[in-house]
Amino acid sequence: MSDGNDDISLDDRPLNDRPVFFAELRPHRSLGQRGHFVFFLVAGMLTVAHMAIFLISGAWPIVMFFGVDFLILFGAFWLNNRAARACELVEVSRTSISIRKRAPSGCETAHEFNPFWARFQVSRKEEIGITDMSVSGQGRRTDVGSFLHLDDRERFASTFAGALARVKRGL
Repeated sequence: MSDGNDDISLDDRPLNDRPVFFAELRPHRSLGQRGHFVFFLVAGMLTVAHMAIFLISGAWPIVMFFGVDFLILFGAFWLNNRAARACELVEVSRTSISIRKRAPSGCETAHEFNPFWARFQVSRKEEIGITDMSVSGQGRRTDVGSFLHLDDRERFASTFAGALARVKRGL
């Protein structure tokens, strides 16, 4: 996958550098853009209606609290949507494991591992499932997929472990 910053596409890479496995991990959000618009339209109309009722009845201090509540709700959803911009790009080739993490702010960190020295560690709790996944090697360690839903963690862990095992076997 080329994000526009690379001069080399996947097809131009040597055979050993072509990815055996690629995953783009993103946090799950239940509402899309349209859902947020509808939610805030309804919430705004209800807030204005309640504000009008209390204003007409002479309880103007309550009107300010409704406005503050709506602003706090909007701020919480804004922060939630901002956190949804986080992303992890995980790529396994025959010569490297590349994990690029993008923070909601846009900052990106890259972690490179040799697949023959790397270990994929999964921590599980019997009643919950996977609680932590990480890749370590050569004295370095990085978490992977910490924001994923439990089912997505299971699916990613089995697929990633399989790809890493294939690379180590030389297939």
